Amino acid sequence: MKNNKGFNLINVIIIMCITSIISGITAGVIVTNGYNKKTGLSYNELANDGNLKEFLEVYSSITNNYYEDVNKEEMLDNAIDAMLNYLDDTYTTYLNDEETANLEKKLAGKYKGIGIQVLGNEIIEVMSDTPAEESGLMAGDIITKVNDNIIDENNTAQIPNYINDSVDDLAKITILRNDQSIDFSVKIADIYTVDVNYKTYENNIGYLDIDIFSKTVGEQTKKALTSLENSGMQKLIIDLRDNTGGYLESAEDIANMFLEKGKLIYSLENKNASADYYDETDEYKDYPIVIILNEKSASASEILAAALKDSYGATLVGTKSYGKGKVQQTYTLNGGSMAKYTSAKWLRPNGECIDGIGLKPDYEVVQTVTRDENGNIIQEEDTQLSKAIEIINTL
Repeated sequence: MKNNKGFNLINVIIIMCITSIISGITAGVIVTNGYNKKTGLSYNELANDGNLKEFLEVYSSITNNYYEDVNKEEMLDNAIDAMLNYLDDTYTTYLNDEETANLEKKLAGKYKGIGIQVLGNEIIEVMSDTPAEESGLMAGDIITKVNDNIIDENNTAQIPNYINDSVDDLAKITILRNDQSIDFSVKIADIYTVDVNYKTYENNIGYLDIDIFSKTVGEQTKKALTSLENSGMQKLIIDLRDNTGGYLESAEDIANMFLEKGKLIYSLENKNASADYYDETDEYKDYPIVIILNEKSASASEILAAALKDSYGATLVGTKSYGKGKVQQTYTLNGGSMAKYTSAKWLRPNGECIDGIGLKPDYEVVQTVTRDENGNIIQEEDTQLSKAIEIINTL
C-alpha cells in the first residue's frame, strides 16, 4: 500500500496550534490564570514528539487513502473527544459547537437586543433601563410586524432573529395594543442579563443573590452594593444557592470588593507549579456577612464563599456545598467546538482542597418543604434565609 503523508509536519502543527485559541469558561468550570502558561510545549518539542508524528501519519494516511471521502473536521473532533475521555475525569469533556455557543452565551452576561421577553408574539416583559422601555413598548403588546416581516403563528420563534437583523441597529416594530396598531423604532443595544438581585430587610440588612458568575456579574454586584450601602445597609447576606459557578475572574473581582489588600483569595496547584492569589485592590468592606449555600453551590461559588469565610470572617449557613476543587483549561477549536480538561486544583485560604468534600456551613439548615398527599409542593418555607437573618442580627 502506498504510504502518502501528504503534508509537512511543522506546517500541520502550526496550523493546529493557531486554530486552537483559548476560550471563555463554561458554567460550573473555572478558567486557569496565566501561571501555567509557561509550562506549555514549544513547537520544537511538538515537532520531535514521536507519538504526535505517529498520530499525524495515521491522519494523513486515512485522509488520503480511505475509500470514501472523510470529513476531516468531524474526525479530528472525535479524536479530541477520545483523548479527553481517556483521562477519565469528571470535569474533562468535549463540547460540540452548539453546546459551546449555548454555554458561552449563558456566561456572557449580555446580548444584543432591545430588552423584551416574548411568548409567541406577545411581549410578556419589558426589562428596565432598555431601549424597549425607553421607546414605550409594554407588556401585553402583540407584535404583528418586525421590519419587513409580518408575524404570524408560523414564525414567532424568528422574532429575535428579525430584530437582530435590523439595518443600522434600528428595529422597526409594529404592535397591536387595545385594537390599535402602533409603530415603534427601537434601537438595538447590549442588554445585560440579570445575574444579581438585591433588596433590604429590617434592621439595615442587605440581601444579595448571585445567580451565576458571568462576565458582567462583577459590575452588577458593584452597582447592587452601592445601592444597598446608599440605602443604609450595615449587614449583608449573600445568597449563592444553586449557583453552579462560572468565570474565576468574576469570583475574584467580587472577593476584591470585600477583602482588605493583601488578603489571600485562593491558591492554584498543578503538577508543575503553585501560585497564591491575593487581593491587590484598595477597596474593602467591614460589615458582617452571612453566606447561604446549598448542595448546588459549586466551583466559583465555593471559591468566593471560602475566601470570605477564611479571609474576611463571613459566616456560612445552609447545607454542604457541591465540592468542586478542580480547575479547567478550555480551548475553542476551529469549528467552534470546545475541549475542556482539568489542569489544576484550587485551595481555600486555609490551605484545604474541598474537591469531593465541599464547604461545611457553620450553621447547617435544611430547607423546609410542605407537600400534599400526592407529593406535590404546596408550601416552601425559606428556613435557610430565615436562619441567615437570625444570625446576622446577632453580629
